[in-house]
Amino acid sequence: MTETSSTPSTAGDAPEARRGRLQRLMRYLPLVAPVLLWAVPCGVLLYTGQHWPLPVTLTGTALFVLGLIGMPLAMARGHGRRQQDRAAIVGDTLLGGAWVLFTWSVLLGILLRLALTVARVGDGQDRARIVTWAVLGVTAVLLAWGYTEARRVPRVRRVDVELPRLGAGLDGIRVVLITDTHYGPLDRARWSERVCKRVNTLEADLVCHTGDIADGTAERRRAQAAALGTVEATRARVYVTGNHEYYSEAQGWVDLMDELGWEPLRNRHVLLERGGDTLVVAGVDDVTAESSGLAGHGADLAEALDGTDPGLPVLLLAHQPKFIDRAAAHGVDLQLSGHTHGGQIWPFHHLVRLDQPALAGLTHHGARTRLYTSRGTGFWGPPFRVFAPSEITLLVLRSPS
Repeated sequence: MTETSSTPSTAGDAPEARRGRLQRLMRYLPLVAPVLLWAVPCGVLLYTGQHWPLPVTLTGTALFVLGLIGMPLAMARGHGRRQQDRAAIVGDTLLGGAWVLFTWSVLLGILLRLALTVARVGDGQDRARIVTWAVLGVTAVLLAWGYTEARRVPRVRRVDVELPRLGAGLDGIRVVLITDTHYGPLDRARWSERVCKRVNTLEADLVCHTGDIADGTAERRRAQAAALGTVEATRARVYVTGNHEYYSEAQGWVDLMDELGWEPLRNRHVLLERGGDTLVVAGVDDVTAESSGLAGHGADLAEALDGTDPGLPVLLLAHQPKFIDRAAAHGVDLQLSGHTHGGQIWPFHHLVRLDQPALAGLTHHGARTRLYTSRGTGFWGPPFRVFAPSEITLLVLRSPS
C-alpha cells in the first residue's frame, strides 16, 4: 500500500497538463505506434550486426511485416463494427506480444549490448546475437507468465482504511471491491464463477463493482456476467458504469446488473447503517457518460449526494481515479476506482499516469479525502499482465474511536 499527498493549490493544474499531453500524444499514436512496435524489434533482432544467413533474415523480416499488417487489420475487425471475437483475440494477442517484444528489444538492445561491450565478450556479431536470443527468451518467459497472471483468479488484497468521520458502530465494516472484469472475446464464464466464489469467502458487508464489466453488449456477454448474480453481501451489492459500458449500450448493462440483484448507483446513494452509525454509499456515472450521447447519463456528484446529512462520512464509487478532484471538493471521505489496470503490461503505466492521478493503491487528496485505485480484477485486450497483478480488494473501514 502506498500513500501520497496532494495539495489543493496544484490539484487542478497537474491533471490538466497531463491530459493535454496525453491528448496530443493520442492524436498521432494510432499511426506511429504499430510501425514502432514492429520495426524497432525487427531492426534490433535482425539488422544490428547479427549477420544471420539470408534465409533467416528474410523469414524474420517477413514475420515482422505480417505482424505489422495483420495486427491493425485484426483489431479493426475485432473491435470495429464487425465485432468478430476471433479477430479480436488475434489482434489483442499480437498487440500484447509486440509491446513486450518492443520493450525488451529497447532495454536489452541498449543495456545488455553495453554490458557485453564493457566486459569485452566476443566480437560485434557475437554480442548482437546474444542480445537477440536474450530478447526472444525474456519475451517468451514474460508472455507465458503474463498470460498465466491474466487468466488466474486474482489474489485478495486487504487494506485497512481509517476514516476520521466513521462512527464506532461501523468500525470493521468489510467492503469488497471488484472492477474491470472486462468479459470479452475470450470466454471467461468459468473464471467469473471462480472469482465470485472467492468473493463469497470474504464475508463482505458491501460488495462494489466500479465498472467496465465487459467489452460488448449485455446481450452478447450475458453468459460471462451471469455469475455476478451469485455474489453475496450482508448489506448491499452496488455498481457504477465504466467507460467501456458507453462503448456497448450502457443502459443494457445497467438493466442487467439490476436484474442480477446489484443496485446501480447512477448519481444516487444508499445508506448503510450499523450500531447507530450511518455511512453514505454514493455512486456516479463514468466521466465519459455525458459525451456518449445516451440520454440521462452523465456524472453528477451533487445529485448523488442530494439529501444526505453533510456530517455523515461518504464512500463514493467512481470508475476513473481522475474524478477525485470533484470528490475532494465535495468532502468525500473515500473514493473507490479502477480503470488503470495498474498499467497491465509494464511499462505502460507511464502512459496511464499521464491521464490519471493514481495508478494503484491508497492515496490522499486534499484535507480528508482518500482514493483507493484497484489494479482491476480482469484484463482488457491483450491477455497478459506483466508486473501489474490483478486483485480482489478487501477494504476494512476503521473508525478512529
